[in-house]
Amino acid sequence: MLELRNIYLHVDGESGEKVEILKNLNIDFQKGKVYAVTGPNGGGKTSIAKVIMGIYRQSQGQIYLEGEDISDLSVTERAQKGIGYAFQQPPRFKGITIQDVMGIASPGADLVRIRSFLRDVGLCPEDYLDRDLGTGLSGGEIKRIEMAQLLLRDPLISIFDEPEAGVDLWTIQKLLGLIVSRYKHNPNKTAVVITHNEKIIPICDEILVVEGGTIAAQGPPEKIWHLIKDDIEC
Repeated sequence: MLELRNIYLHVDGESGEKVEILKNLNIDFQKGKVYAVTGPNGGGKTSIAKVIMGIYRQSQGQIYLEGEDISDLSVTERAQKGIGYAFQQPPRFKGITIQDVMGIASPGADLVRIRSFLRDVGLCPEDYLDRDLGTGLSGGEIKRIEMAQLLLRDPLISIFDEPEAGVDLWTIQKLLGLIVSRYKHNPNKTAVVITHNEKIIPICDEILVVEGGTIAAQGPPEKIWHLIKDDIEC
């Protein structure tokens, strides 16, 4: 499905020197699986997600989606190919309604379909469709709206960057349930969850532990848990 081959990422440091963020990453993301990418802060987890999406351009290496080299494609082109990204801190847009942004996520979706996806994430359409996507929404509400957008788009690869950040326990459970029901064992889709939360680890098929810009360990939760339990939330 999605392959990362010999991926390196360098950025400019404060003194102008090159800082290595990712080094020699080789990862295969397969269809029908939910992946957790975890590890210590600063290890490179979000950088992997942003390289896949094209927000960061890799310094070296190739990225393949369904066998096609997408290494040089823009964010927009990658989105059109079937990659979706839910930010850790979703952007807010004053003056744009939730109905507007749902329509942007999936231009062909009718109002019945949009309402259905809002209900899936626990939001009453009658209360939210005409609301402004600005500062009046809580962290939990904005996370649910972004989740609804991504589900409505229905990409091949869905990346969730710390879906638990800044939301209450009920919302976390709701979002986790959606990820499991929509992606696990789905023969056409893949989910990648960047996380520190121990509640997410058991629901995933495979865990990637990222440390120092490399994959320090990889495998099913029962084989990886003892390596990561001290680095994630309790």
